[in-house]
Amino acid sequence: MYKTGKPYIKKILELIKNTHTQELRPPASSDGIGTKGFYHWQHKSFRNAVLDSLAMNLNDMAVLRARIYFLQDHIILPLDDERAILKIVENLVKECKKREIQIIAGETSIHDDFAGLEISIAVQGAYENHKGNKFQIGDSLIGIRSSGLHSNGFTKVREVFGNEFRLEFIEPTLIYYDKVLELNSKFDIHGMEHITGGAFARLKKFLNESDIEIDNPLKPHEIFYELYSKEVSDEEMYTTFNCGTGFVLSVSSDDSASIVSDLNNNRFFAGIIGRVVEGEGKVKIKSAFSKELVVL
Repeated sequence: MYKTGKPYIKKILELIKNTHTQELRPPASSDGIGTKGFYHWQHKSFRNAVLDSLAMNLNDMAVLRARIYFLQDHIILPLDDERAILKIVENLVKECKKREIQIIAGETSIHDDFAGLEISIAVQGAYENHKGNKFQIGDSLIGIRSSGLHSNGFTKVREVFGNEFRLEFIEPTLIYYDKVLELNSKFDIHGMEHITGGAFARLKKFLNESDIEIDNPLKPHEIFYELYSKEVSDEEMYTTFNCGTGFVLSVSSDDSASIVSDLNNNRFFAGIIGRVVEGEGKVKIKSAFSKELVVL
């Protein structure tokens, strides 16, 4: 699933469209852990690396309202380290068995000029409720707290912190997939988005004659305040990092309190962070850092 905001993505989507033979294709996703893998390799945090690679795909499939049945993996390492490979696969198997996901293929590659670890995963499944993703005017926006940096913005993290290491750098991405699919079966959720690459700018694709207003953002983790203090601007913070909110739901105001309560009663911290209003396709955020308005 090509989903970043990079300028060549539209051209890629046009090219691959020629391979599509069905109007409704089986839902699928592919992603990896990227630059964060440098820290996982250095600190041998293989279980966390597996959770990161799974989360990037499971959370994106939750946005599609799709359950995953099949998975393929590609593990790239700088050394042919049997212990590391087995540890990665053991943890991958454990997480897949929890969710009845079949691992149908895999590959390991040794790149001796590679500085870190990459676990790239591709998944495929079936829609559970294929009704589209619509952020409707009048909806309340629910933010679900992240576990920290997740797996995006690590090029900027390395630029800012250099060779310094923090435990936050290997904290795994929170998996929302299981809970979001459960909520999807219980409530009428109009829209949702996983706040990953591109951060809050990702919400723009759901807007036409509407705006998103986020005036009560969830409190960011300390690592985000520290990044901001190192001359990272408000706009760059909100287009690079999740800033404490890893997943967003767009729901009727009638359902919002019940959904927030359900999440908070099940070990997820959530709150109403804003609303969808009439507008022209802007995402407007009251910065948790400067308290100034950020317009994306």
